[in-house]
Amino acid sequence: MSRGALQPSQQKLAEKFTILNDRGIGMLTRIYNIKKACGDPKAKPSYLVDKNLESVVKFIVRKFPAIETRNNNQQLTQLQKEKSEILKNLSLYYFTFVDVMEFKDNVSELLNTIDACQVFFDVTVNFDLTKNYLDLVVTYTTLMMLLSRIEERKAIIGLYNYAHEMTHGASDREYPRLGQMIVDYENPLKKMMEEFVPHGKSLSDALISLQMVYPRRNLSADQWRNAQLLSLISAPSTMLNPAQSDTMPCEYLSLDCMEKWIVFGFVLCHAVLNTDPAALSLWKLALQSSTCLCLFRDEVFHIHKACEDLFVNIRGYNKRLNDIKECKEQALSQAGTMHRERRKFLRSALKELATVLSDQPGLLGPKALFVFMALSFARDEIIWLLRHADNIQKKSTDDFIDKHVAELIFYMEELRAHIRKYGPVMQRYYVQYLSGFDAVILNELVQNLSVCPEDESIIMSSFVNTMTSLSVKQVEDGDMFDFRGMRLDWFRLQAYTSVSKASLGIADHRELGKMMNTIIFHTKMVDSLVEMLVETSDISIFCFYSRAFEKMFQQCLELPSQSRHSISFPLLCTHFMSCTHELCPEEHHIGDRSLSLCNMFLDEMAKQARNLITDICTEQCTLSDQLLPKHCAKTISQAVNKKSKKLTGKKGEPEREKPGVESMRKNRLLVTNLDKLHTALSELCFSINYVPNMVVWEHTFTPREYLTSHLEIRFTKSIVGMTMYNQATQEIAKPSELLTSVRSYMTVLQSIENYVQIDITRVFNNVLLQQTQHLDSHGEPTITSLYTNWYLETLLRQVSNGHIAYFPAMKAFVNLPTENELTFNAEEYSDISEMRSLSELLGPYGMKFLSESLMWHISSQVAELKKLVVDNVEVLNQMRTSFDKPEQMAALFKKLSSVDSVLKRMTIIGVILSFRSLAQEALRDVLSFHIPFLVSSVEDFKDHIPRETDMKVAMNVYELSSAAGLPCEIDPALVVALSSQKSENISPEEEYKIACLLMVFVAVSMPTLASNVMSQYSPAIEGHCNNIHCLAKAVNQIAAALFTIHKGSIEDRLKEFLALASSSLLKIGQETDKMTTRNRESVYLLLDMIVQESPFLTMDLLESCFPYVLLRNAYHAVYKQSISSSA
Repeated sequence: MSRGALQPSQQKLAEKFTILNDRGIGMLTRIYNIKKACGDPKAKPSYLVDKNLESVVKFIVRKFPAIETRNNNQQLTQLQKEKSEILKNLSLYYFTFVDVMEFKDNVSELLNTIDACQVFFDVTVNFDLTKNYLDLVVTYTTLMMLLSRIEERKAIIGLYNYAHEMTHGASDREYPRLGQMIVDYENPLKKMMEEFVPHGKSLSDALISLQMVYPRRNLSADQWRNAQLLSLISAPSTMLNPAQSDTMPCEYLSLDCMEKWIVFGFVLCHAVLNTDPAALSLWKLALQSSTCLCLFRDEVFHIHKACEDLFVNIRGYNKRLNDIKECKEQALSQAGTMHRERRKFLRSALKELATVLSDQPGLLGPKALFVFMALSFARDEIIWLLRHADNIQKKSTDDFIDKHVAELIFYMEELRAHIRKYGPVMQRYYVQYLSGFDAVILNELVQNLSVCPEDESIIMSSFVNTMTSLSVKQVEDGDMFDFRGMRLDWFRLQAYTSVSKASLGIADHRELGKMMNTIIFHTKMVDSLVEMLVETSDISIFCFYSRAFEKMFQQCLELPSQSRHSISFPLLCTHFMSCTHELCPEEHHIGDRSLSLCNMFLDEMAKQARNLITDICTEQCTLSDQLLPKHCAKTISQAVNKKSKKLTGKKGEPEREKPGVESMRKNRLLVTNLDKLHTALSELCFSINYVPNMVVWEHTFTPREYLTSHLEIRFTKSIVGMTMYNQATQEIAKPSELLTSVRSYMTVLQSIENYVQIDITRVFNNVLLQQTQHLDSHGEPTITSLYTNWYLETLLRQVSNGHIAYFPAMKAFVNLPTENELTFNAEEYSDISEMRSLSELLGPYGMKFLSESLMWHISSQVAELKKLVVDNVEVLNQMRTSFDKPEQMAALFKKLSSVDSVLKRMTIIGVILSFRSLAQEALRDVLSFHIPFLVSSVEDFKDHIPRETDMKVAMNVYELSSAAGLPCEIDPALVVALSSQKSENISPEEEYKIACLLMVFVAVSMPTLASNVMSQYSPAIEGHCNNIHCLAKAVNQIAAALFTIHKGSIEDRLKEFLALASSSLLKIGQETDKMTTRNRESVYLLLDMIVQESPFLTMDLLESCFPYVLLRNAYHAVYKQSISSSA
């Protein structure tokens, strides 16, 4: 080989190292994916599992790498059919193996060049060159080992080649070499030990240069503690001094990486272990630290067994075998404890570092090295734990279960966040450092060099010029810095100055190397902070340990003291995409996994917080329940009995605790369940509130939104659940009790804003507004539908059955004494306070739905009434014109059918309208409290509608008024309900006539009520026990609605009704039968009630039809009767 061929500048060592190392990682990624695909029955190429090709595959593997196509035509016929598909589908696999072979060729060529150039390696001097060299050796070794682990490699290569030969008539040109390589590397480490014999000198020199670095990194936690490692406050006087080292890049070099260099490196050049004590010492230290090493991602290499298998057949290696066994014992017995203690130390050290830097971010400038060291140390320990926990080789697993690992990850994330946030602070510091200090020192060093060839001089001058030209203004102006060219030039310079016989040998100018390594670190602080974070703290390996990752997360959530760090798991998902490589673009499943894991973690955190909040709400609801009025009865009764000195109950009966006693603390150490829940919630909410959002694979996640959505769902379920509606027994919670519980719930939810920056008002609006509708957004029944159904189907149905009566004096429905006692007390659900509570819960929308449902029932009753009118239409027409002829009226009345049915249906309508008036009044009270000015404006608007206003406009005003709970002359909801009833077969004139006759029917039927024993008027309740007093509402409202629809005169029709009713009632005054007239006076009072209720009738009008003296006498009689009956 001529000297010209060995010109270092022509070998381009730096460029080759850079390209090959990057390509090596890409090849590892592709081979790893092939291995995983072949190991998964679903992802494996179909030809390897096809039963028809099974014998062919076995034949190919048995003969591999030989090819026999002529003599085995029968066996290969199936292959003939599939050849084009095989070529198409296996080409990606096949050419990946070809790429591995080409990579191997290029690495071998580069290693030979390095040996020929006799390159000097020392990680403390020419760091980049040495690191790239060792990385390449390990990547190459790892790649060949991973390749040998693909069991189907022979089948894939063989199948492809047979298909190629059948298609093109010849084997693929790469096949002979590829087949030979596969056979040669059946046992890759053994083959590579032979291959590396000529490279032993270079490799051992590079590895032995670690003797100053690796032992210093591989110390125990106690040694770290004694040295006060990573502490900024241990020496306050030096806090502002820049963290310096002669070996800057070695300080944050991955321990995991160094162990791989040492273990694989000394296996490949094992001879040096017998001759150099420093090499043996390094090797043994690495073997004692771990039981397995990471090959790539979750593929591991069990060190001790592999080394034993390799050395057992080498003569004279008994000592080494004994060393391996000793190291294995030590690793199994002590490594777990040592790493556990290190993690424990790092937790406190990183916490201190993060706390100090959050308070004084300016220290990130001088102490940046400490931050990256801390990140690198923590990353190494986490990866060690993850790898060993998945590959445990000892019975006791305690050392591999760390429930506090989340805390360590959390402080790493905190430091990473500080660096991202305060990047400009660091840039400002290091731009000044480079231009004001580093440039000056480097210039002096260059000036003092005794020999400096032209090429090297040009490169170093460019370094000085680049640094001198920097200024703080560039940082302030937001200029982009890029020192990649400078760093590559330094890499090239290392290559030029590290070959033997170089004019300027870096081995003789170590100070220059150390100074340049420091400068390179400083340039990275200006333009490569993100890359530095990936280099020192990337934990994307968690992506490949999903089960362990999820288990750690669950342990973190289960431990209240650790739940505040649970956000570190979703944050880790942001690392995952950094483990992808451009040579394997199809790895989008990593992005999908990062999204699904991040989503799952945030969802679980929100669920846990939601469950804690629910438990707190339950406790608070219980406490609020103790304050309900129903619970004070016992206390009042005890007080009364105390005064009267009556002894009640048993002597030993414990005194009931008063509400509020839970707040009395005798001891600060006493912790209640509520305290524990609040503590756990505050810890978890800290985590949820830690970051406003995070970006994972171009998707933005907002942790708080997860909590908000879970709270909405749970609040919805809780509100419906707290109604305690039982369809079988028709039981439901009182509205006032539900309102108390809902308010307690809302108070707790509002307190969440103290922990997390979420808009609880939005939650309330979303949930409570949905509850005012018939169904919520998920199609589930709401409290509006539950209470509407209950009042209609349970309470009002029992009123119709005669078990409940409406008491106007109490403005409530009250149970009547009957044989079958009801399961509920109607008064407790329909009095003013309960109806107001119902209005608070349902709001105007819910109350409108309740009204519409009531009106639907009324419209169905009116439809039935119209049918009865049609059945009696001729008789009613005659009665309408003959009301002044008593004998004819009596004769016609006997011809009427279904008189009782008409009155009963009208009474039901009256009951429903009475209930609605209670609901409307309650709604008005509630709205007057919440929006008094708006309600008064609506009231004013309604009261001042001019009489000549068009009915459509008036109805719009009435609709607005009705929605605010105000009573209207004409009920708009009833008008709408009855309007929808118009029959297609009947003309409007006929409809109008039926409406008129309906009023006639009711008027002439009223005297029959006098014979009913239940029709007696009770002054105490201001009504009748059979609810006929509700007819007053029914007559007025139905008349107003019907004649608004048919555009008739409401006043005229009501006058007609009054004339007919009064003449009919006057008739019973002449009756002598006591049974027929037993409650005559009580029925007379209905006329007064109808007029009092009506906005269209007056007492003067009544006086003209029905003498007031009869009304007065009737009132006198009923009051006299009630006094005598009560006496």
